Amino acid sequence: MLATPGTPVESHCPYCALQCGMSLTPRAGAPGTAGAAVPGVPEVQPRDFPTNRGGLCQKGWTSASVLGASDRITVPLVRRSLLTGADHPTDSADGFAGSAGWSDRPAGSADEARRVSPLVPVSWDVALDLVAGQLAGIAAEHGPEAVAVFGGGGLTNEKAYALGKFARTVLRTPNIDYNGRFCMASAAAGMNRSFGVDRGLPFPLADLGGAQAVLLLGSNLAETMPPAVQHLAGARAAGGLVVVDPRRSATARLAGDPASGGQAGANASAVGQAGGSGRADGAGAGAGAAAAQGVHLAPVPGTDLAVLLGLLHVVLAEGLADRAYLDERTTGFDDVARSVAAWWPERVETVSGVPTADLRRVARLLAAAAPVHGGTGAYVLTGRGVEQSTQGTATVTAAINLALALGLPGRVGSGYGAITGQGNGQGGREHGQKADQLPGYRKIDDPAARAHVAAVWGVDPDSLPGPGLPAVQLLKSLGAVDPEGVPAPGRPRALLVHGSNLVVSAPNAGGVIDRLRSLDLLVVCDFVPSETALLADVVLPVTQWAEEEGTMTSLEGRVIRRRAAVRAPGEARSELWIIAELARRLGAPETLAFPTDPAVVFDELARASAGGPADYSGLSHARLDADEADGGPGLFWPVPAQAEHVSDAQVPPVTSASDTSPTALHPGTPRLFLDRFGTPDGRARMVAVDHVGPSDDVRPDAPFYLVTGRVLQHYQSGAQTHRVAELERLVAEPYVELHPVLGFRIGVPDGARVRLTSARGRVEATARWTDAVRPDTVFMPFHWSGVGSVNQVTTDATDPISGMPEFKVCAVDVSMVDVPAVDVPAADALGRRGTLTKELST
Repeated sequence: MLATPGTPVESHCPYCALQCGMSLTPRAGAPGTAGAAVPGVPEVQPRDFPTNRGGLCQKGWTSASVLGASDRITVPLVRRSLLTGADHPTDSADGFAGSAGWSDRPAGSADEARRVSPLVPVSWDVALDLVAGQLAGIAAEHGPEAVAVFGGGGLTNEKAYALGKFARTVLRTPNIDYNGRFCMASAAAGMNRSFGVDRGLPFPLADLGGAQAVLLLGSNLAETMPPAVQHLAGARAAGGLVVVDPRRSATARLAGDPASGGQAGANASAVGQAGGSGRADGAGAGAGAAAAQGVHLAPVPGTDLAVLLGLLHVVLAEGLADRAYLDERTTGFDDVARSVAAWWPERVETVSGVPTADLRRVARLLAAAAPVHGGTGAYVLTGRGVEQSTQGTATVTAAINLALALGLPGRVGSGYGAITGQGNGQGGREHGQKADQLPGYRKIDDPAARAHVAAVWGVDPDSLPGPGLPAVQLLKSLGAVDPEGVPAPGRPRALLVHGSNLVVSAPNAGGVIDRLRSLDLLVVCDFVPSETALLADVVLPVTQWAEEEGTMTSLEGRVIRRRAAVRAPGEARSELWIIAELARRLGAPETLAFPTDPAVVFDELARASAGGPADYSGLSHARLDADEADGGPGLFWPVPAQAEHVSDAQVPPVTSASDTSPTALHPGTPRLFLDRFGTPDGRARMVAVDHVGPSDDVRPDAPFYLVTGRVLQHYQSGAQTHRVAELERLVAEPYVELHPVLGFRIGVPDGARVRLTSARGRVEATARWTDAVRPDTVFMPFHWSGVGSVNQVTTDATDPISGMPEFKVCAVDVSMVDVPAVDVPAADALGRRGTLTKELST
């Protein structure tokens, strides 16, 4: 039941994996009335949750504004040319401006009428009957593999689970993956290989606060997760914050290293950049504490792996490793020790540009903080900057090897962790969206896993498809014809997209757009006309975070409740309802249930996950609600149905306040690996890796490195944040950062229009001179589409193990633009603010 106006509802921010606690208070008001609130847009206030401790960033404070976006999609939309007879809307029916996004669709993929046909409103029955009919026809003619599904890391656990179940039991296609492949795949591959379990942070985020040293590689927390900065206060005060980033980012400045241009005592309020400070910008308590000098290492882009190998070389050469821990808790050390012998500091300096003295300083700093040397604790953390690479899994593995050598993982107050990005990037990869997984983080090619999940679903295990293609390969395979226009049987000809804006977020975006246009059917579930929705044949309006119930799993593995505060506008529906309706129309038997109550779906998810690495079987919406209401410590997976042995460092077993039976409930697992790792013998695997370098390195026709990233005010493809006026005013257009030395050298003044050209395409934006970036490197954020979409030039080369694309480094040429580019009409159709020709109403 929805809250009444004025009654706060406790929930969480819809953006990143920090999942900051907030309260949403529904308010009434009439649009257009002076001073009146917008219906459906609740008031946001931060609350004291362990990850954010009362802080919110600018995105969090303004998050509710998106619910009232002026171009919110509230009715199903279908290409007019796909409608016939009674399904056809009247001549006065409204449609999307910019629907000419099909005007340059390749010949042979659709008839002429369809290419120029507008999106028009229809009833749910018409839209769903059309989608089901098209899917059934395509599968009948070309096989179930001809239908593909692409999910998102922002979907609730319930939606992610239902989507994976639908793909494998109703569509019976192996071709399902999600945009988390762009986010956490390399960290997941590395952690699974070394630890036997992938949970981004195997410890509560608050544990970082007691650390003497934190090595942060490839993460700009101060802009991507500002409230998390307060948890670095202890390391900063001890002079133990080490940031590895080619740019002197806001986070690198927190290290306060004068040699890197930082400022001792820099605080999180300095990274807000606009509007308010301290807690208002998300820094939270303690963020402004005085800091000693840390270290900022600025390696050549793509050489982070060499830096890690060099750090481990120093640790071993100087006798700083925890040999007792290595003997007791790891395997593979000898091979790793031999491999890093070749990476002495002077060699690392020639490859990465990191001075030998700085490398030795950091290795000794980390070792001094390690418990074996009497330190209070150290952490090694990785983010997308080092993971989105063709050697991303190897880089994560090297980071884990360093942490293991120092005896950090599996000790309270120390460890290795990967900082999950998307809101449900953790839970989204645990329950079936990933091409090779089943619920509970089970492998889809494991016979026992297939049998268990099939029994929960009530299907024959042999009917379940095997592993599918990872995201980049899946996108490349789309369409009835290959990229050269040659008919290619066996390729997916229909795609269902949930919670992802591929046109902006995928690498080599121009190629992805071509593949999407070559489909026979593209169906997009979205709440605003994103660039991908504007290419679709059918757009289905869905509910958003404050309009629905469900669960999310934070970067710590903490399972939390999302709660509805307001009613969804118009005819927007939950994906759970859409999936159930499509399943019914596609002939799913009654024994194959697709419930629409999120609590019921979660109970089924819990049963399907039982016994898996990500075991949720001891959880329910009711238990999560009770734990929060009682002020409990939170529940971190795995949470089996009943408690067995619980480490002394864990929370003691508890019984439910509403359950008088003596059976102990498992308290959850805030800290993994205290007794053993998730491998068969309980030991962590150390794996030898070597540095190769980026797939697209600099050369005469592309002599500069391009690195990409986020800005404080925007999120992912910008589909949400570009619709928030307060954020859009602060950073309204894309830009390219370049060093003044580079600007002088190539003749690009500050503020000029600059063009970046790679082997895949070109983009244009405004030049910003700054000494925060290396003279051989340019930086561009990735939140924009059209001529400023940096993913038009990024490479879609992938890590051979994880399938993660190399977003974070490629080679480009940089030149000044004499005449500003003008988008052609088709590009306008992919513009940021596609609108309705007339307001659609229900």
